[in-house]
Amino acid sequence: MKKVFNKARIALLLSGLASTALVGCGGSSSSDSDSEPQLATKVALGEQLYSDKNLSLNRTQSCATCHNPEQGFIDDRTNDASRDTGHGLVASAGSLGDNGTSIGDRNAPTAAYAAFSPNFHEGTRDRSNKIMTDLEIGAYSGFMGGQFWDGRETDLKGQAGGPPTNPGEMAMPDKASVVERIKENQAYIEGFEHVYGATIFDDADLAYAAMAESIGEFEKEPEFATFDSKYDRTFLNFRDEGFYEFPITSKALTGQALFFSSNLTCAACHQLMPLRVKDELFTSFEYHNIGVPINTALRSFNNVTDLDEGLLNNPNVTAEAEKGKFKVPLLRNVAVTAPYMHNGIFNELETVIRFYQHAKDVALNTSGGADINPETGAPWGAAEIDENIAHDILGKNKQNLNDGEIEALVCFFMSLTDARYEHLLDPAKVASCGL
Repeated sequence: MKKVFNKARIALLLSGLASTALVGCGGSSSSDSDSEPQLATKVALGEQLYSDKNLSLNRTQSCATCHNPEQGFIDDRTNDASRDTGHGLVASAGSLGDNGTSIGDRNAPTAAYAAFSPNFHEGTRDRSNKIMTDLEIGAYSGFMGGQFWDGRETDLKGQAGGPPTNPGEMAMPDKASVVERIKENQAYIEGFEHVYGATIFDDADLAYAAMAESIGEFEKEPEFATFDSKYDRTFLNFRDEGFYEFPITSKALTGQALFFSSNLTCAACHQLMPLRVKDELFTSFEYHNIGVPINTALRSFNNVTDLDEGLLNNPNVTAEAEKGKFKVPLLRNVAVTAPYMHNGIFNELETVIRFYQHAKDVALNTSGGADINPETGAPWGAAEIDENIAHDILGKNKQNLNDGEIEALVCFFMSLTDARYEHLLDPAKVASCGL
């Protein structure tokens, strides 16, 4: 039997804000029968549903298609022949839909560690650690948590219920049609009736909700959040054995020091807990606009013309002051989950770091030599939404990074890669970093 996801761990990390599972739709997770069906738990149902392409209109797409467990739970179809649009980067920035033609306007985020995002809510988050004090960055007040880049779904079950009926994704016409596909599989029928009750299929909405909940429960399993990167292993060695796994000359150690230094504001948004501990997620779940440019290459292909207003696209958010804000992504596995930003505009971590240097210069109206996008050789594009940019945080950066320091930060980010994905790292960079 699979190990149950450590919900106490979630509660500790999120200070009681972690999502809780829905109660089954009138049924029970146990049975009086001596013989259990093949899919006897919510997790078992969710695991099979997660990879079931029959839940899409043309039977070509599942949750795992855009959140591949073997590739850091992202959409890795860049080099897939069925995805060859002749636009290379465009296809990887936005996911191809079940119809074979639709391309989304946002980069599919990783599903790894998604269970730790608290339910979408508005509140205040304390940032009272020494780094934030030195940088004169106070508490955060605003929206936090939820799923998707704009938090429009409160929790995992809400997120799982979105794609099957999204016309640009799995494209099923309605919930009832999805339930009919589920009923094509006798193992599903037996499993759903065992877990949720004999009458679960009498109401298509309830059956659909049960499907979404099951997938959400599967996404809380340990395989989605292993906490076994070199960073984690180093922390454990230092805490328990008194030595680092990294070589003392490792560039990753230099990058770690830079990341947590009082010269850079990285930790303002990418550190959840006040102390550096093993279970750090490297995201605050806050929402910010950092002035990311329009991905014109993607837009030229998918024909989207409306500005992406980010958090303002969330039906629970109406204040104009939230326009252009997106949820802060976690940095775990960031070195193997390119492309970057909500619209997939950047391919390399080096580029992302240089963009933050550019954003600092914009905030301070200065020039630190980061005015050129190294991937294009041209100036950075203008911010898609130039209102509400977090100049107050971006402008608090005190250091212009040189090439060696940028490489060191990249090395540190590489050290945040789960053990199962370390083979996906660039071998030349691994050697250069001393990892």
